[in-house]
Amino acid sequence: MDKIQAAIAKARAAREEISGDAKASQRHSYIASRRRALNKEHEVAMADRAAIWQPLATFAPPAKQMAKHRVVTFETGPQLDQGVMAFDKLRTKVLQEMRINGWRRLAITSPSADCGKTTVSMNLAFSLAKQPEVFTIVAEMDMRRPSMASIFGLSGETGFSTVLGGEAAFADIAKRPRPNVAFGLNYARTRNPAELLQSSTVGRALADIEEQFAPDLTIFDMPPMLSSDDTMAFMGQVDCVLLVAAAESTSIGEIDVCERDLASQTNVMGVLLNKCRYMDKESGNVDAYY
Repeated sequence: MDKIQAAIAKARAAREEISGDAKASQRHSYIASRRRALNKEHEVAMADRAAIWQPLATFAPPAKQMAKHRVVTFETGPQLDQGVMAFDKLRTKVLQEMRINGWRRLAITSPSADCGKTTVSMNLAFSLAKQPEVFTIVAEMDMRRPSMASIFGLSGETGFSTVLGGEAAFADIAKRPRPNVAFGLNYARTRNPAELLQSSTVGRALADIEEQFAPDLTIFDMPPMLSSDDTMAFMGQVDCVLLVAAAESTSIGEIDVCERDLASQTNVMGVLLNKCRYMDKESGNVDAYY
């Protein structure tokens, strides 16, 4: 693991030395101005969020179903499970970083399929739900291979893609397994997702959701980067991104390419090493367990 972390750090340092900070000062001017415009509405909504969220449809996922899909943070109450503690640590790090920077939109992606990005997204969401004052929206953006509805054991017709296209309201399709967590799910593949994610309706839809529901954090479960251009089509809409890599299958070269592309569009919060069977004590759980 030390070798992997050292290689990632070396590649990142070399890239940053070449690219400089010019793009970093410009790439989020639009988001910064939009954030300032929404601040007042957000603060007003914060006081009444419980009442605003109350009409959203609720459901109770079976605990066995969640355990089967390794959503270990779904169960409530004190737990000493290594995975639960790891995700709780990740939650704290994410919240601290986003609050320091004034960020609200977090994308989670991976270089390729089967790295566990959806599992990470769901575990992070349910870990956040343990803090009653933190309200989180999870948006399923992998519209070529949607899987969250299947994990929850749900079926439906109108998915989150219709909200992005301006054809439906988030309040009509949202599913709420916890009082302070709402999911925007997709039940079937969406045609032309890259074109949808670059359309003008997306920015308006996200702004409307934030204005109405005032989430502290929105998690976007993105498609794998190297499978299509869907993720890069959307990166201009988020404040930061977490890259999930799979131990023993994701190469350093893939991580470097993805991190370079992501850094040209948004802030890279970090690289999370998933599916690691071998950990050293110094590395801790958060970077290695999932």
